[in-house]
Amino acid sequence: METNQSHHVAAPEPIRFETDPSRYRHWKLSFDGPIATLAMDTQDDAPLRPGYILKLNSYDLGVDIELADAIQRLRFEHPEVRCLVVTSGKDRIFCAGANIPMLGSSSHAFKVNFCKYTNETRLYLEDLVASSGIPTLCAVNGICAGGGYELALACERILLVDDGNAAVSLPETPLLGVLPGTGGLTRVIDKRKIRRDRADVFSTLAEGIRGRRAEEWGLVDRVIPRSGWAEALAAEAARMAATATRRAEGLPLLLPPLGGSVESERIAHRHVTLEIDAARRVATIGMQGPSAEEPTDAAAMRERGADLWALRAFRELDDVLLHLRFNHETIGVLLLETAGEVEAVLRADRALLAAAAHGGFAAEVLGLMRRVLKRLDQTARSCFAIVKPGSCFAGSLFELALAADRSYALADPDQPLAIALSPLNDGALPMATGLSRLDARFYGEPSRAASARAHRGTWDAEQAYQAGLVTFAPDDIDWDDEVRIAIEERVSISPDALTGMEANLRWPGPETMETRIFGRLSAWQNWIFTRPNSTGERGALTLYGRPERPEFDWRRT
Repeated sequence: METNQSHHVAAPEPIRFETDPSRYRHWKLSFDGPIATLAMDTQDDAPLRPGYILKLNSYDLGVDIELADAIQRLRFEHPEVRCLVVTSGKDRIFCAGANIPMLGSSSHAFKVNFCKYTNETRLYLEDLVASSGIPTLCAVNGICAGGGYELALACERILLVDDGNAAVSLPETPLLGVLPGTGGLTRVIDKRKIRRDRADVFSTLAEGIRGRRAEEWGLVDRVIPRSGWAEALAAEAARMAATATRRAEGLPLLLPPLGGSVESERIAHRHVTLEIDAARRVATIGMQGPSAEEPTDAAAMRERGADLWALRAFRELDDVLLHLRFNHETIGVLLLETAGEVEAVLRADRALLAAAAHGGFAAEVLGLMRRVLKRLDQTARSCFAIVKPGSCFAGSLFELALAADRSYALADPDQPLAIALSPLNDGALPMATGLSRLDARFYGEPSRAASARAHRGTWDAEQAYQAGLVTFAPDDIDWDDEVRIAIEERVSISPDALTGMEANLRWPGPETMETRIFGRLSAWQNWIFTRPNSTGERGALTLYGRPERPEFDWRRT
């Protein structure tokens, strides 16, 4: 007789985003004086999760986690580096791009978050030049397709070996029925400024373009015969190192593991906690401000090192944001809370900004804060800042409230709260548009931003509401119900619609390459990844690698 038996299926292990060079499996980081080389050499049998093989130097999220870590460590741990060369450790293959079986077997949410993380990592690579003064050179020593070419595009210069085989390509449209997910099309026309008709041809050639045509069209900067490859590469890297503008005062600084307590529904770091309420589909990030003993001069900051509040707290914030994105896909609302002393934040902010003017350690800390806050901006969750007595929404921590979609401040005369700005709210931590979050908030009312900057002292809840710095300021009678109803209403709305709505509202003002990349990503991937022509039973992505041909719905929409 047959019986029905329930089988417990273990949940997959959560993805962790901390690593270090001793644990790299896919990248080799080496140094030759002022020149660092990052060589991709993915291990076929070491995917992030089982079910696919990382052949042909294809990559998955685990490969990109290592890349992001390496970029971060170059900033803090290797002040001698004045040029980074990105290349491949495999002969005649640079990178085949994102692993297609991995994408084909992943959930829609994972695919989109994977593309977003990869975009952020490529932007961090570009930021090495802009904010750390480390020029980057991509040495394409073989076939370079899809995400591999997008990695090359993120570098300042691209060299391509000319051996009759090596080519660059973006084959996603003709092969998979999707679009390059890491900003490839945007960088081709906005960054490399490829002529539109040539970009059209290039983006529909599955085999790509090689040799002199790749150089003539601007897809690469130089094509070099294999016989002279090593010498030309070394000379180009040396030239770029000689003209680098890096300032590395106060470095190196080793970045130790964050540690902390990690449980299925809770992460507790020293300054940042993440609490998951899966039943309500709500998460809470709590961020503790600095102590009164935080150093206020550059030498003391360097002595504090990796335990400097601004560095450690924002590294912790980055860790929990990524954990939330990838390991808790159904969370709809993210509550942002702070605690601590307002004046301690203001002192720490002023000191950090003054020290950062001299470059080196403090400037790298400020750059990390800027990148983490951009990660918060890009997180597809409805963000509500909850401002209560004991909160510490001041200066750099007030950026959390400015990044939120809404903010609620408790107006209780018996328990007053304080909100304050610091110089870090005045453009030192810009959004992707280049605007400060304060200017973005008052994009149509610049005089109110100026008035807020000119204000001396703090605001209580009602004053902050009148100044436009918070969305609502309920009194203690209405507070619990108003906040509860707002959260319940938000989690009842379609998450797809909310993601699109929030992406449209969060970045007022000028467009940049960065905003176009993420704006197009949200539209492209959230639509094309769900279309049958790509991911249906007979779609191109679904059937990739099989002998069958995809079947398309030929209607243009």
